Amino acid sequence: MTEPSEQPHATPRKQETKSPGYQPRQLVLLGGGMANLQVLRALAAKPLPEMRVILLAPYPRTIYPGMLPGLVTGRFDADQCAIALEPLVRRAGIRWLPRSATALEAEKRSIELDDGSLQHYDWLSINTGPVQNRAQMEYLIPGAGEFGLFAHPLESFAELWPRVCDMAARQARRIAIIGDTVSAMELALAVRQRLPQSAVTLLAKPAQGNESGLDLENPANLLEAKLLVALKAQGITVLPDVAQSIRADAVHLGCGADLACDIPLIALETQSPVWLEDSGLAMDACGQVETDAFQRSTSHREVFAAKDNGASLAHNLAAAAGGRHMYAAPDQDKSLQFLFSGRNEALARWGKVHATGWPAAWLKDWYDRRQLASFQPDSTGA
Repeated sequence: MTEPSEQPHATPRKQETKSPGYQPRQLVLLGGGMANLQVLRALAAKPLPEMRVILLAPYPRTIYPGMLPGLVTGRFDADQCAIALEPLVRRAGIRWLPRSATALEAEKRSIELDDGSLQHYDWLSINTGPVQNRAQMEYLIPGAGEFGLFAHPLESFAELWPRVCDMAARQARRIAIIGDTVSAMELALAVRQRLPQSAVTLLAKPAQGNESGLDLENPANLLEAKLLVALKAQGITVLPDVAQSIRADAVHLGCGADLACDIPLIALETQSPVWLEDSGLAMDACGQVETDAFQRSTSHREVFAAKDNGASLAHNLAAAAGGRHMYAAPDQDKSLQFLFSGRNEALARWGKVHATGWPAAWLKDWYDRRQLASFQPDSTGA
């Protein structure tokens, strides 16, 4: 009979009493915006060692923002403008939770999800893509929630826009684009091209002092000036006023008059998600997460926040986790920029170099298709 000290089960019992092994740190990509998608693409080529990565994104795809004018004009359908998340997630070898955030506690490094669960992070990248706070919009413009068509999120807009086109095909409509950004100007031009029989008005808050707005007399830059010329040349009415409230058949203006309107398209500047307000993160004057040159939160160094440009984000996330040197995010004003200018034309700018007309439109189309293709399963990245 074997002595107890020689039993083969002695060693396994000792192993069972050991403490749990090393738990990898957790990087959460919050949102399916273009910057986070660029991080996914980078992870497929170069995974982060000893890091568990989770993507939180409610939609199964992301509409590429640069192709929105083409979607509105009918040049592309929604599927042609979309980047499917599942292939990207599979190639990157990460976990995907199709959930939305409802709260964020930066001090606890915790995210509350729409199913009531909590998600911990060691590192966080916030990139939800453009959003519009409907509750805030309804407070600022009563009736916006009931009667307005919101430009964001793009997935919802892409689903509703064909219905607007069907309505306008049966009877010409009066459409008001409410917004004072370059994106709102592009949207107005795209609506005009798609619905030539409908009346199109751009309702843009006039610039006053240091406040944001559209200055019709002294545009902020050459591209904005060219877009204003295009708006007027293509029969789009530009009203320097604000929407005070919206009814089923009109938009009540700040001047006291009513603008007859069947479809108010709300394209005001996007805001941060409402759940960021009480997160504890430092916010800037525009209500966005305040970041440094590396797109890192100025108050919580483990949090990064990017809008669209993720060129340096993937590197900086890995560098921050590994204590290595980070790269400053590139200056957006110096990067290649394309704007839709109506009539199947475009404007292009790269530093001080500008191009207009159909050559710029061809270049924009080539660039957009190349960007979209770089996220496809058979791509090696761009």
